[in-house]
Order: sequence, then C-alpha cells, then structure tokens
Amino acid sequence: MKIKARCTRDGRDVMVEQIVAGGGVCPWDGQPFAPDYAVTLVNALREAEEAGTKLEQAIEQVADINPELVLDAASVLGDLQAQIERIGRNLVRRG
Repeated sequence: MKIKARCTRDGRDVMVEQIVAGGGVCPWDGQPFAPDYAVTLVNALREAEEAGTKLEQAIEQVADINPELVLDAASVLGDLQAQIERIGRNLVRRG
C-alpha cells in the first residue's frame, strides 16, 4: 500500500515512503514532521504501509475465492478512518 500525506507547512503532497527514506523530514522543506518523535513516526509509517499491503493482499485473496459472503466495509475501514480523522483533529488542536 502506498500512503500519501500532505505537509501542513507547505501544503504539498508527500508519499510515506519519502518520509521514511528521509528519516521523518519533509522532502520539500527539510523540516521534521515530529521533531521529538522522528524515529517513532518513521517506524509507525513503515508499519502502516506494510500492514496495509498485507491487508490489501488478504482481501484480494478473499475476493479471488469468490465466497458466498459480503464483508462489512465499515468493520474494516471504520477504525482506520477514525484514526486518520484523529490525526487531523490533533493538528487543529495544536495549531
């Protein structure tokens, strides 16, 4: 899974793999996204992409089997969406 983010300082899109490769800094302005937590951020972003890829592959495998069931999208995506929204709320609170 390729996750895209947006730098809130310059408004430019950045791929998580660029953040990971750069050690937690924005490739555009060179500033850290989380100065006190760069290693934690990089590790968490790397794990998110890896886990997302595994989830995509597993769901694709289920779809290829063509089972007699339907997955509830909210049960898969609901908590993820809530955490993504939480990241935005945390930013608004700090700003």
